Amino acid sequence: MKLLIIGGTVFLGRAVVERALEQGHEVTLFNRGQTNAALFPEVEHIHGNREGDLELLAGRRFDACLDTCGYLPRIVGASARFLKGAVRTYAFVSSVSVYQDPSPEGIDEGGILAPLEDPSIEEVTGESYGPLKALCEAEVSAAFGERALLVRPGLIVGPYDASDRFTYWPWRAAQGGRLLAPGRPDRSIQFIDVRDLASWIVRMLETEEAGVFNATSPPGTFTMQMLLETCCAASAKACELVWTDDAFLNEHEVGAWIELPLWIPEETEAAKGFFDYLPDRAIAKGLTFRPLEQTVRATMDWSLTRADDHAWRGGLRPKREAELLAEWLRRS
Repeated sequence: MKLLIIGGTVFLGRAVVERALEQGHEVTLFNRGQTNAALFPEVEHIHGNREGDLELLAGRRFDACLDTCGYLPRIVGASARFLKGAVRTYAFVSSVSVYQDPSPEGIDEGGILAPLEDPSIEEVTGESYGPLKALCEAEVSAAFGERALLVRPGLIVGPYDASDRFTYWPWRAAQGGRLLAPGRPDRSIQFIDVRDLASWIVRMLETEEAGVFNATSPPGTFTMQMLLETCCAASAKACELVWTDDAFLNEHEVGAWIELPLWIPEETEAAKGFFDYLPDRAIAKGLTFRPLEQTVRATMDWSLTRADDHAWRGGLRPKREAELLAEWLRRS
């Protein structure tokens, strides 16, 4: 398979390239050459910005294209239209954030998509991210019709995840000591290992599959307790979980999702159905999930290679965690 990847050197794109090369495919990367530019010297690199440089791909033919870094419908639409006659399958990495109303009963690919009041908005924020992704999907579908593969992952985790929305927990457990654990221990959470997602995407492109697919773990597969206990078990240092409730965390204005990754207060509207996306269609097409221990260990090992002065994008800072733990234990 001749595979064109828009992006390809960051996280999911990187994992897809690795898997595609393992399978013997011919890979071409189209990106700006600004991030991890030295990666994959064995593949063809075309450096350009798709706002103005798509002509660099003129006259080329590929079996499939994977768009890993599309956020604005105007730009994604231009790419899809330009490549319409050059590739058979156009795969777009979207998000479960496209849905307007997640439901505790679970939401499948037929869920209502979130609208954007002003379609001209191009600022990506927490509020606009999902609706913009939905509009990007529409652009791809308009150009490719039944040849479009729209992948809606949940939280993607694993090695090289710089968002820290999962990485914090394996890294924190590796530090040992008392670890502030948030919320109800048996609270269900959802995510997918980047390597499982990448392998599935490559298989879907190999067989020219198309359609819309939620791509995350089934509801109830993981709980917060399972995750944190697995992190502590993988740590070389003794680790003690100290469970704190939502009321305490809210009282101290602890930031959901970012300051405490994977935690959202359960009584909030945003929490309803947040971890209940249904991936049945993707599973029917071969999506599989590795053991949690493998994801935690690989993420922990990678996190420990980063510089000590790494600027964390998520997770509690040590002083903040120590203060919260002291107050919680004082009350207890």
